[in-house]
Amino acid sequence: MPFELGLDYGCRQFLEERQDKKILILEEKQHRYQAALSDFSGCDIQAHGNKFDSAVRKVRNWLVDEAGAEKLGADGILGRYEDFQGWYYEKQMAAGFSEADIKDYSTKELLEEMVGWVDLGKPIKYV
Repeated sequence: MPFELGLDYGCRQFLEERQDKKILILEEKQHRYQAALSDFSGCDIQAHGNKFDSAVRKVRNWLVDEAGAEKLGADGILGRYEDFQGWYYEKQMAAGFSEADIKDYSTKELLEEMVGWVDLGKPIKYV
């Protein structure tokens, strides 16, 4: 999303009230951004190698450092996500959804289900 990144970066550079804003930029390969985004020299671009677990680690570390997030290990975060996915899959299958339906859920619906899962105490099995 280069357009949105450019707007966000520009706001941070030129609007006084946004000077403290922190931006995490993820990229598949280290230094690949330099071909198109030379203005980001000096920024700490995080390369994830197109591996989701690496991306989770980068985001986790950034949130701990910059936002004071709870210091959970990346493997624990991934494990909780797997627990949620299993629970959500069972719940949707019980409600009559197909596997194709479950794989094509909307972001809003997924986030609502995640909040509900947390409110239920993060169960591993759907009952």
